[in-house]
Order: sequence, then structure tokens, then C-alpha cells
Amino acid sequence: MRKEHVAALRQKIPVERVLAEVEERLVYAKDGTQRAEALPDVVVRALSVEEVESVLSIAGEAKIPVTPRGAGTGTTGGAIPLLGGIVLDLSGMKKIKEIDEENLIAIVEPGVVTGEFQAAVETRGLFYPPDPASKDVCTLGGNAAECAGGPRAVKYGVTKDYVIGLEAVTPAFGRIRTGVRTAKGVVGYDLTKLLVGSEGTLGVITEIVLRLLPQPEASGTLMATFSDVELASKVVSSIIASKVLPSKLEFLDRSAIGAAEDYLGIGLPVDSDAILLIEVDGPQESVPRQLERIASLCRDGGAEKVVVARNGEEAEDLWRARHCLSTALVRLKPTKINEDITVPCSRLPEMIRRIREIGERHHFLIANFGHAGDGNLHVNVLTDERNPEEFSRALEAVREIMVATVEVGGTLSGEHGIGMTKSEYLRLEQSEDLIELQRQIKAVFDPHHILNPGKIFWPPNP
Repeated sequence: MRKEHVAALRQKIPVERVLAEVEERLVYAKDGTQRAEALPDVVVRALSVEEVESVLSIAGEAKIPVTPRGAGTGTTGGAIPLLGGIVLDLSGMKKIKEIDEENLIAIVEPGVVTGEFQAAVETRGLFYPPDPASKDVCTLGGNAAECAGGPRAVKYGVTKDYVIGLEAVTPAFGRIRTGVRTAKGVVGYDLTKLLVGSEGTLGVITEIVLRLLPQPEASGTLMATFSDVELASKVVSSIIASKVLPSKLEFLDRSAIGAAEDYLGIGLPVDSDAILLIEVDGPQESVPRQLERIASLCRDGGAEKVVVARNGEEAEDLWRARHCLSTALVRLKPTKINEDITVPCSRLPEMIRRIREIGERHHFLIANFGHAGDGNLHVNVLTDERNPEEFSRALEAVREIMVATVEVGGTLSGEHGIGMTKSEYLRLEQSEDLIELQRQIKAVFDPHHILNPGKIFWPPNP
């Protein structure tokens, strides 16, 4: 990237928000993907849609790569500037523009932190369900770009189910508005859904219209322990089949339980092969009935013990075990390869068995946890990238897990996206014709392939 391009950016954006010094750019070379980094040539901290338009105009004319970035919490390399160029930091665009209580919608900028937005709407008796594990730091723009999920997806769905409209800036068409502010809308193609989950490869999201729900009246939590991981996974299937739909249905295997207990020291059942953490919500009078029904299903399915939280404090203690896992597992090995495969709930027992077999064959500890209620497993291969031979075996284990996922009718990603770390596996799930169709769609929005190049498709670009 030439000096005149940096100078052109500084003519449009205040100098203090165009970062060109190496020490200023270093933090933008990585995201939540531990095993990859690339240094951008310059970082622009945009504060308005007009500034985003200026950046894309300059980049488009000079064919400079642009990597949009929120909080950088993604785990598939989506915010890593593989080809250098410009990192467009949107975290400063953090206004909640409107919370419309009459129509149950909100309008936000992309840099709003997810957890802060949830807290803001809850003060008004409203509810925004998507709750990724990084909600205390991740941004709504990043959630939309990746179509983030979270534990409540089993009952309430993921980010795409709540984004009803967008403002975005594209290389080919400039600023566009998609979607509606109404409960229904079927005018033209659903470009909103196309942009949600496109991982910053089609446009830069600058405003989001979100659907809200009334806040549930009450909730309750229980923990069930199992001597065998397959028993736990079969109970997941039985709960879903019972038509009692929890708001959260989370799974931890023995390795995850041990890591969480070592980190928190709260008395988790480390001798159990698996635990299920389950939350229900709804009208006050319905919560005890739901908990009783699910507890009965767990006992019938072979649970050693079922513990119902007596109050919010006890419930929070149980959920701390789930929320701490990303940090806790890193203490076991310096490199954690975290994949988020999703399989049909009925195939969970088979998938977990195959993952364990792969780990044993390659001599790796693989910790499994995640949103079992919708079949979304977080498979963590624990290794050390500083040992080339070991790391090579870990990557082969990951490939075998991806193959097994597709073989049981699953998908490579439930909420993290493809990014750069999964792009080489795309053909396991999708045909060449389908991949080519998506390449052509990208070319319409981004004819010079400047937006987040090297992500999703492999090879990166034609």
C-alpha cells in the first residue's frame, strides 16, 4: 500500500484515526483465532457511514484489500487481514439509535457490544435472545457478519432470525438499505439474509434493524450428571423429541468438566463422564412444570444425579462452568483448535463417539462442549503449535472430524463461520457448482475482490 493512499485516507478521516505506525497496527494482526496473524498496512477507525463510504471509495479505486473488524473475537480468522491493506475498525460506531417499544424493534450501529444492548432492552422489559459466549465484548455488527448463535439458539434461533433490516456499504453499489422495519416484508430478494453471515465479504454493515421480544417472566436451571457421555447425548435427543423446549441445553464432557472445575473450584462433578446444563423459561407458573418434566427425562435416561438450582445465584454458579471453558481449556495446552460443528440431534451419540475415536487414534485430548440442544458441538483439539509434528497431527484430526460431521448429515459450522480456517473443507459439504454460484454473487457486490479476501472460498479468489 502506497503512502499516497494513506494520505488520501487522512484527507477524509481525522489523522488520529488513521493508524499507520507498526505498534498501532499490531493488535489488528490477530483475532480470536490463536494460530494465525497478518499485519495490516493501515487501520482506519470509522465513526460514521460516510467515513466507511470514503474508505471503500479509496480502496476500490486502488484495489486495496479491506478487512472489516468489530471486537476481533471471531475464531475462524474472519478479521485477520490476510493480504494486508486496510483494517476497517467499526467498534467506535456504538450508538443505540432507537428502541421502539411499540413495534418491538431496535436500530443500532455495528459497534454496539451485544451484552450492553441486551441490558439496555431488558430495562424496558424487552428481550434480545442471541447470546454468544463473548457477548460481554463482541459487537452486534460482528454477530451479524458471522450470524452468531449461543446457548439460547435451541429455542430462540440465531442472529439472522432477529436482523430484519440493514444499512451496508458495498464496493459496487455504495450505500444500500435492505429489509424492513415491519413484522412482515417480502418485496424482492431477501438481501438482508444474504448479508447476514457473509463474513464481511459482500458489504460493510453500518446499521442494523433488530427484532425484539417481550422478556420472559421467569426461568429455571438444572444440572444432570451422567456416567457415560452417550447416555447424556441420548437424553438430549429425548428432551427435544418430548416437545418441552428448553431455552438452553448445554453439554460438557469429562475433559470440559475437569477444566472448568480446575479453573473455578466450585465443586463440579469431575468423576462424571458428562453433564447437561438446562434452562427453561416462560410464564412463572410454567417453569416448575417444565423443570419437573425435563428432570424426569434425565432420570429415565440414566442420569446419576439431577440438581435443580434453588435461586438465581445457584443458577449463575452452574452457568459459570459453561461460560469459563474457552479460558479454562487454554490452561491445559497452549493451542486450542475450536471447531463448531453441528449435527442432527439424533446423531449426537454417534458423532461424540467418532470424535473420541479420532482423539484416541491421534493421541490428543479433545474436549467437547456446546449447544447440544440444537446439535451444535464445540470440539476443542488441545495441542501445541510450537511442536510442528504434533500440530500437523492435530490438523489431521480436525480434518477427520470435518469428514465425520458431513458423513452423519451435519454442517461444518453452526455459528463461527468459515473464515480462513475452514475454507479448505468447504468442498466436503458443498458442490463445485454451488461454490461457483456464491463466487459469482460475491463478484456482483465486490467485482475487484477487495472485501475480506481469502475468506470462505478456497482458493481465496479466482
